[in-house]
Amino acid sequence: MRKTYIVDSGVQNENDIRFLLQEDPTNHEVRAAGQLITDTDENAFVYLLDDGEGYTYVQFPKTVWPLMAVSLGAEKEPVLALGQTQIVLENFREELTMLIFNIEGNHNYGEEFANAVEEAFKEQLATN
Repeated sequence: MRKTYIVDSGVQNENDIRFLLQEDPTNHEVRAAGQLITDTDENAFVYLLDDGEGYTYVQFPKTVWPLMAVSLGAEKEPVLALGQTQIVLENFREELTMLIFNIEGNHNYGEEFANAVEEAFKEQLATN
């Protein structure tokens, strides 16, 4: 069974953005897979971590979308804090940008999810 961890908060210190997990994964042998997908049933974005045998999901619920939006204007990729372990979320900004522009006006993702994304990322969508 695939393991899913939920980001419950994040912090910003100038261009340094860190997302924090609710629980500490038991397997720290994970690395960034560089891919972000959606989970429309949970109204969340999901970043994939590679654990060597498959993927572990890191879910970003709507509560952290404002910080995700800020990360798009940062100079470097955000970091995921797993206890004492820090993982740079490779391709996070590029993947998120691609997704929000793909979701805009696209109700194949579900009207509720599409509307929530458009609202949360309206500043980024308005700049292009």
